[in-house]
Amino acid sequence: MGFLLFSKNGQLVLAVIAFLAVLAILLLVARFADRMKGRGQTVVMTLVFGGPALLLLAVGLIYPAIRTLWMSVMDARSESFVGFSNYAYLFEGGLTALGNTLLWVVLVPIGSTLIGLVYAVLIDNSRFEKVAKSLLFLPMAISFVGAGIIWKFVYEYRGSAQEQIGLLNAVLTWIGLEPLRFLQDSPWNTLFLIAVMVWIEAGFAMVVLSAAIKAVPNDIIEAARLDGANAWQLFARVTVPSIRPSLVVVLTTICIATLKVFDITQTMTGAEFNTQVLANEMYDWSFTFGDNGIGSAMAVVIFVLVIPLVIYNVRQMNKNKAVRG
Repeated sequence: MGFLLFSKNGQLVLAVIAFLAVLAILLLVARFADRMKGRGQTVVMTLVFGGPALLLLAVGLIYPAIRTLWMSVMDARSESFVGFSNYAYLFEGGLTALGNTLLWVVLVPIGSTLIGLVYAVLIDNSRFEKVAKSLLFLPMAISFVGAGIIWKFVYEYRGSAQEQIGLLNAVLTWIGLEPLRFLQDSPWNTLFLIAVMVWIEAGFAMVVLSAAIKAVPNDIIEAARLDGANAWQLFARVTVPSIRPSLVVVLTTICIATLKVFDITQTMTGAEFNTQVLANEMYDWSFTFGDNGIGSAMAVVIFVLVIPLVIYNVRQMNKNKAVRG
C-alpha cells in the first residue's frame, strides 16, 4: 500500500480514481437535478457544471494573482512589508528590460500585421493560395523555443578566421563581407530577435485577415470599381475599413502575446547583451536571485500592461456584435 501511494504509478492510479469518482458524483447530482423543477433545478445545475470551473479558476488564477500582488510589496523572502520599493527597481535597474519590452510591443504587432495583411491581399484568389498560406502559417506550428533554436543557428557567429556555420554569416562571407555578431551587438540584436517573433506571428495575422478579406461583400467592391477606384484606392478605402474589427483583434492579440515573450530571448541570448525583457527579469529575480519581491513586482507590471489591451479587445468585440445585431 505504501508503494502504491508514493510511487509515480500509484499517484497516477489515484489521480484517475479521484477523477472518475468526481465525475460519477457530478453525474449522480445531474440526474437528481433532472427530477427537480423550477429554480432549484437551475441552482443545482449551475453548481454542478459551473462549480468545478469556478473552483479551478479560483485555485489556479485568482489565488495566485492575489498572492503575487501581496508578495510584490514584501521583501525578498516575503517576511516584511517594504511597500512599493520593489517597483522602484523598474525605474532604476529595469529600464533596459522595460524599454526592450515596449520596443517589442510596438514593432512585433505592426510588423506581423503588415506582413500578414499584404500577403493575404497578394495571394487572395490566386492559383497557389492554399500552398502560399501554408508556407506562411507553418511557423505557427513551431514553439517559441524551437523557433529560437532554429534562428540561433541562422544568426550564429564565429570569429572571422573561422568557418561560419550560421546561414546569414555564411552568405556574408561568401560574397566577401565580414561576418556580423547578430546576437551580441546591442541594440541591433534586439531587432534581430524581434524578427523571429514577427516570422512566427505573421501567419496568424495572415489567416485571420485573409478570412476577413473574403467576407467583404462583392457588391461594395464592384461599386468601387464602377466609380473608378484603382487597386490602391480599393485597398485603402474599401478593404481596410471593412476588415477594421479583424485588424484590431489581430493587433491586440499579438500585443498580449508579445508582452509575455520569454522563450525567444532566453533561448537565443540567455537574456544577455541587453536583450532582456520584463518576463526575463521576472524569471531571473524569482528563480535565479531568489528575490520573490522584485520578481512578483515584474509579474504584476506585465499583468497591468496586459489589462488595457484585453479590455479594449473585449469592448471592440462587443461593439461589433452590437452592429451586427
